[in-house]
Amino acid sequence: MIPVAQNNDFRDQVMVATPGGERLKSCIQCGTCGGSCPNGADMESTPRRLFALINAGERDQVLDSNTMWMCVSCYLCTSRCPQEIPITDIMYTLKRMSVAEGHAAGTDGAALARTFTSYVDRYGRSFEFGIASRFYLTQKPASLLRMGPLGLSMFTRGRMSLTPTRIRQVAQLRAIIDKAKELGGAS
Repeated sequence: MIPVAQNNDFRDQVMVATPGGERLKSCIQCGTCGGSCPNGADMESTPRRLFALINAGERDQVLDSNTMWMCVSCYLCTSRCPQEIPITDIMYTLKRMSVAEGHAAGTDGAALARTFTSYVDRYGRSFEFGIASRFYLTQKPASLLRMGPLGLSMFTRGRMSLTPTRIRQVAQLRAIIDKAKELGGAS
């Protein structure tokens, strides 16, 4: 069992930065979140263990973890949590903290997230071909060739377009994103 830190600035920062985050104090360590997670097996720590580490004040261990980067935002953990803890939202908070404090510098998660959001900002939706090609060209150029057959297969089956499509009234979406960044203090 991981001990709980008496004076825990890290937990308090996570709670303040997450809407509904004060519910983190009510975690009963039941494990429902980790058992519900489709990516739980790929995480260094399940959400349950991550919350125990947060409660113990283990900032570096939490922010160096791959757990929040493996979260696929399906909200199964959140919807099944008997204490109604906003688990997925906490994962987003931890991602932001990890990036801001330089813990995510050597991970794929932050680079992939930046690539994804740049396309959403520009077109209002994801653009898989652009995301994959830009990410692999900038982060893992040697792996790009290995991804070619998969990309070709997706293209021939109509599962991937070579050009992005823009949503109607993308300017309105940009205004919403800009306002959210302003309110959230994101750059």
